[in-house]
Amino acid sequence: MTSLEQKIKQGRTFAIISHPDAGKTTLTEKLLLFGGAIREAGAVKARRQQAHARSDWMAIEQQRGISVTSTVLQFFYNGYRVNLLDTPGHQDFSEDTYRTLLAADSAVMVIDAAKGVEPQTIKLFEVAAKRHIPVFTFINKLDREGKDPWDLLQEIERVLGIQTFPMNWPVGMGLDFRGIYDVRQGYFEYFDREHQAYERMDFNALGDKVPEDQRQELRDALELMAEAGETFAAERVNEGQLSPVFFGSAIANFGVQNFLDTFLELAPPPTPRMSQQGPVPPKSPHFSGFVFKIQANMNPQHRDRIAFVRIASGRFERGMAVTHVRTQRVIRLNQPQQFLAQDRFIVEEAYAGDVIGLHDAGLFHIGDTLTEGSAFEFTGFPRFSPEHFAEVELKYALKHKQYQRGLKELTEEGLIQVFHPTDNGPQVFLGVVGPLQFEVLEYRMKNEYGVDVNIRPLPYTMARWIDGPWPELGRFDRATILLDTENRPVLLVEDPYTLARLQEKVPSMHLYESSDHIPEAIHTP
Repeated sequence: MTSLEQKIKQGRTFAIISHPDAGKTTLTEKLLLFGGAIREAGAVKARRQQAHARSDWMAIEQQRGISVTSTVLQFFYNGYRVNLLDTPGHQDFSEDTYRTLLAADSAVMVIDAAKGVEPQTIKLFEVAAKRHIPVFTFINKLDREGKDPWDLLQEIERVLGIQTFPMNWPVGMGLDFRGIYDVRQGYFEYFDREHQAYERMDFNALGDKVPEDQRQELRDALELMAEAGETFAAERVNEGQLSPVFFGSAIANFGVQNFLDTFLELAPPPTPRMSQQGPVPPKSPHFSGFVFKIQANMNPQHRDRIAFVRIASGRFERGMAVTHVRTQRVIRLNQPQQFLAQDRFIVEEAYAGDVIGLHDAGLFHIGDTLTEGSAFEFTGFPRFSPEHFAEVELKYALKHKQYQRGLKELTEEGLIQVFHPTDNGPQVFLGVVGPLQFEVLEYRMKNEYGVDVNIRPLPYTMARWIDGPWPELGRFDRATILLDTENRPVLLVEDPYTLARLQEKVPSMHLYESSDHIPEAIHTP
C-alpha cells in the first residue's frame, strides 16, 4: 500500500444530523473531547446556556442557543483523521444540510430516546438515503426516562424504512439506568451516576451493581436479538440498507467512546465522487476537489469569505497550482485553512476526504471544481425548492452598494435564494427553507454589512423550476413566474391545488423541485 493510499484509508468524513434539541451539539463536543481537540465542552442548556457551544461561532447562534450554519471540524483519534461536518440544528436550515451531505461519506443520526423519530430527522434522513450513504444511529439521553428500546428500533424501521442492528443494549433507563452491554464484543459498561463516569467490566462480575431483574432483561433481549434480529452485514451498512444503533448519553459522556470506537471502525473511508466523466476514485494521484459551502464574515474584524472544499482525490499541498474549471483560471492555493469553530490553522497538506477552507475574493461558487491535471467538473449540486418567500427592500438608498454586496454574498452562501421579475423590474424576491432564515438575513445584513432592510412576506409556499418553453400566466391567481440568479424561470405557487391546476392548464410545462435538471439561461420563447 502506498503512502497516499494509507493516508486516504485513515480518513473518515461524516455529518451529524438530528432534530433540534436531540443532543447533536453535545455529542459533537464529546467527540472533540475524545479527539483531544478541546479540553472543556460548553454546557449546552438550550436558550439559557451561559457557556456557548464550542462549535457555534456566529453571534446569533450563541444568543439563541442553536446552530444555523454548518461547521467543519477536524481531529485525530486512534490513528484516524476525522472530518466532522456539524450541520445546522434548526429545522429552517435544511438546504445547508443538503449541501453538507454532498461532502460526507457517512452520517450519524442523533435521536432523543424520549421523543423518537421527529419531523426534521425524517427530512434529513431522506436526503441521506437519496445519496445511499451509510447512516449510523445514536439514541441519546438514556439517563432520562424515554421510550422502550425495542419500540425505538421499531419506530426507526417503520418511519424511516431502514433496518436496524443494535451495537449495544441499555440496561435500565432514567433513574434506573445502569449501563450498556456491547453486543459485538461482549463487555459491559457500568454507569456510575454519582461520578458521571463509566467502568468497563465483565457482565458476570457485576455483583450487586445491577439488580438481577435487570440482568435477566438483558439476557432476554440478547436471546431475542439472536433469534429474531437482523444479521449484521457491513456491506448492507455501506449501501444504506442497515443502520447500526448505539445507545448512550452525550451529556453524561456515557456510551460516546463505545460509539466512536466502533463507528470509526465501520464507517467507510473516502468514497468516489461523480463527475461528468464518471466516478473519480479517491486514490487517483491527481488532486481534485469541489466547493460545497461558502461562508462570509467568519471573522467580522476582517470581513473575510471562506470557500470550503471537499478534497475528492489525491494529495493537496500548500501553494500548489490548480485549475478553477468553471473559469479555466489557474490559481495558486497559498493559505489553505482547517477549522475548529472560529479557530483556524494553516494546512500544509491534506488528502482525499479532508475539508479545507480557501480565502475567496468572489471567485468561488457552490459546486465549483478544482483540479490538478485534466479538467473535469463534479456534478450534483442542485438548489432546492424554498418554502417561504418575501419581497425585500432597502431602507436607506445610500446603502445600495452594501445592500447589493450583502445579497450577493449571502445568496452565494446559500442562506437565501434571490429571484427577479421576468420584465427586469427593480423588485427583489427572496426564497428560504424556513422563516428563521429571514431573521438571520436581517441580523447579518445589519451586523455584517451595515444595512437595514424591510422584508414583506409573500403568500407562496413552493417553487418549481421550469424546463422548456413557458407561457405567460396572465392574471392566473395564486401563482407567478420569476427568474433565478442564472436566469432560469421559476414558478411560484401558493398551494398544491394551484400547482395541479396549472399543470392541467399547461401540460407542456415541465416542472422540477430542484434546479439540477435545468440548464442555465432558459428564456421565454
